[in-house]
Amino acid sequence: MIAELNALIDIIESRLSGQANPAHPMAGWCLDVGELARELGTTEYHLRRMFSSLAGMPLSDYVRRRRMSVAAGDVIGGEDLLSVAVRYGYGSTEAFGRAFRSVHGVGPSQVRRNGGPLRSQPKLRLRLTIEGSSSMDTRITDRPAFSLIGHAIRVPLIYEGENPHIRELVDSLPAGEHTRLKSLSATDPAGLLQVTADVDPDYREGTELTYLHGVAVSTTAQVPDDLDVIAVDAGPWAVFTASGPYPEALQETWAATAAEWFPANPWRLRPGPSIVSIIDRAEDFSTATTELWLPVERE
Repeated sequence: MIAELNALIDIIESRLSGQANPAHPMAGWCLDVGELARELGTTEYHLRRMFSSLAGMPLSDYVRRRRMSVAAGDVIGGEDLLSVAVRYGYGSTEAFGRAFRSVHGVGPSQVRRNGGPLRSQPKLRLRLTIEGSSSMDTRITDRPAFSLIGHAIRVPLIYEGENPHIRELVDSLPAGEHTRLKSLSATDPAGLLQVTADVDPDYREGTELTYLHGVAVSTTAQVPDDLDVIAVDAGPWAVFTASGPYPEALQETWAATAAEWFPANPWRLRPGPSIVSIIDRAEDFSTATTELWLPVERE
């Protein structure tokens, strides 16, 4: 996967070179990530998720930052701003100015007058470091289609620490509701589950996702009318076990799947919900043993 991501970065650079060629206005500014993923032998879903996890930023943000870094040279060079805007794929100087300001913190006119300030995004080069001092507790399991049922809400994506919106939902449920949900659990993943679905392909922090607090049941189960349902397709799952401080150990394991496990194994992410099953926990939830279920497919 590292090789594919670096190839993608090289393609982005070649497109930027096309943008900067006055003989080819707007050449290459539109990046068809789906087509590029197919050319690289993977899927757009997996490519975007892995890039975001390893680069620390969404692919769309990286492309925008690199475009505006290259565009800064044209702005300082004194070329007509509308011509610069069109070359980089914007229909007006206003739209170009907003994108430019979001990266550099100032507008093109100020940079043209003062020569800066500029915030350059250097070209990325991803490398895999093999530590070899620890192994990930992982298994692959093939599951038939099933349903996730429970209480669902839309919440913003937060990378680190506890999500207060999720905590508010869980705390609002009566103690008896947790017991009722547990009694409905009828298939793996077992027990009460934390489910995230409909996640932004670029995994941008702050974008909305669906969170469901509930359990897994068969597709033929009778679902109470007051519960939400997420249908899950049949397919293989990679299951990662994590133990330690909660939620830090789980979040570290989640990050390690992208940085260590996927680059070293012939599997890639497929669309579907991510599921966390709480296997055991301290009474105050300060520590826990969890299973992280990620939908995968063979490369």
